[in-house]
Amino acid sequence: MKILFTGGGTAGHVNPALAVAGYIKSVRPEADIRFAGAQGAIEERLVKRAGYPLYTFPLAGLSRKLSLQGLRKNAEALAKAAKARKLAEQALKEFQPDLVMGAGGYASYPAVAAAVKLGIPSAMLEVNATPGLVVKQMSRKVDCVFASFAETEPYLKGAKKVVVTGSPVRQEIITARPEGMKQRLFGPEAGPMALSFWGSVGAYYMNQKMSRCIQICAEQQKFCMVHGAGASNYQWMPEYIEKMGADLSKARNIDLREYIFDMDKVLCEADLVVCRAGASTLAEICAAGKPSLIVPSPYVADNHQEKNARLLERRGAAQVMLESEADGPKLYQAIETLLADPSRLAQMGQKAKELAKTDASARIYREICQLTGQ
Repeated sequence: MKILFTGGGTAGHVNPALAVAGYIKSVRPEADIRFAGAQGAIEERLVKRAGYPLYTFPLAGLSRKLSLQGLRKNAEALAKAAKARKLAEQALKEFQPDLVMGAGGYASYPAVAAAVKLGIPSAMLEVNATPGLVVKQMSRKVDCVFASFAETEPYLKGAKKVVVTGSPVRQEIITARPEGMKQRLFGPEAGPMALSFWGSVGAYYMNQKMSRCIQICAEQQKFCMVHGAGASNYQWMPEYIEKMGADLSKARNIDLREYIFDMDKVLCEADLVVCRAGASTLAEICAAGKPSLIVPSPYVADNHQEKNARLLERRGAAQVMLESEADGPKLYQAIETLLADPSRLAQMGQKAKELAKTDASARIYREICQLTGQ
């Protein structure tokens, strides 16, 4: 079996594809799996760390700004996409995969479009309830769309086939256990631990607010925190926090990182997760059985992140704070209050575990076998 996964721009597109790839490798070690994505994007780091060959193309996302600058950016992006599609055709002719599967984002377009043109079986994966532009455009052309939510189907009118599978989660997150960890991130005297991140790209305004939260945490020393800033924010956050009066080199309860590559280990150890409400993020939190404080992004289509977050909140698995309500002190206070109530955290974690769907990759694999005749 030869499969090319494609997509990226953010970890929310890459990690679900890695989850499916990992499952296929576990049941078919001989499978030849490769990836394709955008040059300079997060997939270059995540896919290479996972050990899969990666084709990269010069690509750029579309601008949503109705301005001359936005129109110019979109013209450049479309020109790059056309060139990348030709490069993708060459890669597919060389690899000759049995299936090409897009995981969403602008980086998934070239290889999926090339597969459709060349008559190679193809599929798309959409982990959010509201599908992205590429999934909408390609849903009528690919052989199958894998959807995490039943609510996605009405958006995919004309699709040849839609299969609701749930959101794929990496196996190492599903199976991680504290007793299996060789080394703890902090000593037992550091107290409970909060894990926070706003996505692989990072959210500038939320990281400004989180900087103040981290500064208070470093001063109070009541709990410890691991924060993934994202590549662009990591360049300024340490100095920004230091100007507030916190020396992170001496703060033994703070671990500020550019990106959390060992998410399975850090998530396993965390007592609370502070995050956005992307579908793949929430799927991993539920699979790990972790309570969460969620600040949904208001900058997404159909406000789908708040809808995702409220679902967990109604089930008792999470507490929701809107971005307009959040600032550094309020974030710190909410985290401190939750960490001070272990019984509530345990109940929230159990409710999250009850919402988990850990067989999504297996369902997708079964459909892939049908699509490829294998």
